[in-house]
Amino acid sequence: MEDIQIKELVEYIARCLAEHPEQIVVKEICGQQISVLELRAAKDDLGKIIGKEGRNAHAMRTIVNAAATKLKKRAVLEILE
Repeated sequence: MEDIQIKELVEYIARCLAEHPEQIVVKEICGQQISVLELRAAKDDLGKIIGKEGRNAHAMRTIVNAAATKLKKRAVLEILE
C-alpha cells in the first residue's frame, strides 16, 4: 500500500506540470529490492516535466527517493517518451 502513495505522488506532480494531464501514466514495477516508477507523458509535456537542465526531473527523483527512504524502501523514477 505504501508504494501506491509514491506512485500517486509522482502522478500528482507530473499532472500539475503538464498541459495534457490526462495523458500522464505512471506504471510501477516492483522487484525484491527496488521499485521502478515509469512516467510516460505527451511529447509536448516532456520538456516541462524534465525542466531546464533536468531540474524538475531531478527534484521529482529527490522527492521519490525521500518518500521511499521513509518507507524503508528503494525507488527509482524513470521518465520515458
